[in-house]
Amino acid sequence: MTNTVLESKELCKTYIVNGYSNNVLQNVDFKLNDGEFTAIMGPSGSGKSTLLYTLSGMDKMTSGSVVFDGEDMASMSTRELTNLRLHKMGFVFQQMYMLKKLCILDNIILPGYQARKKSRDEVNDRARRLMNRLGISDIATNEISEVSGGQLQRACLCRALINSPKILFADEPTGALNSKASAEVMSELRKANSEGTTILMVTHSEKVAASSDRVIYLVDGNIKGELHLGKQKDENETAVRERKLKTWLDEMGW
Repeated sequence: MTNTVLESKELCKTYIVNGYSNNVLQNVDFKLNDGEFTAIMGPSGSGKSTLLYTLSGMDKMTSGSVVFDGEDMASMSTRELTNLRLHKMGFVFQQMYMLKKLCILDNIILPGYQARKKSRDEVNDRARRLMNRLGISDIATNEISEVSGGQLQRACLCRALINSPKILFADEPTGALNSKASAEVMSELRKANSEGTTILMVTHSEKVAASSDRVIYLVDGNIKGELHLGKQKDENETAVRERKLKTWLDEMGW
């Protein structure tokens, strides 16, 4: 039986700008199953990032409901939402938000210390194991200005995984990377997903989206359609998946 880890019903988000209402999300019904890797695509301004931030509780919903891991997020206080994100969610963004005064390792372990789920020794050990797996052990003591964009994004992924989150939210995680670094980051995201982490990702890249199990197409704050690709077993499937996705996106009006 498949378990639902995240579900929204009639989710709406409206911004008031200079007295005018901007309905960015309109009655979005969405369900994400445990262990699923889902990509959100759509034209600029369609509400992709807003949907991601609202589902994660980073942005407050205007109306509707979001249930995450059995908890009604609409009824939670700001402090409760902060704790929920710290303990059960991980985040990777296009802009690699890292504290400039901390080295790479310290940036990664900070959320682990804040969560207080494990001892500092256990957090340090997990951080070093993650860095070793992602091939960035050699930059542990470097400042963030001393590493490449690909290395920094892999460090951000380590930070996102440090507390073993139930779900990882990724907003254009490869948007600022070259093709080689992008492929490396996507490989690690797929690996994290294969180990049980549910992933919800916003992307403009057809190549990146083709790695996901399912693609949601958003237009004007509404889900217009979805494509099920299934789990990617190996790199030999890449070209076929990309062609299938491109054909579908053309049908959607991409």
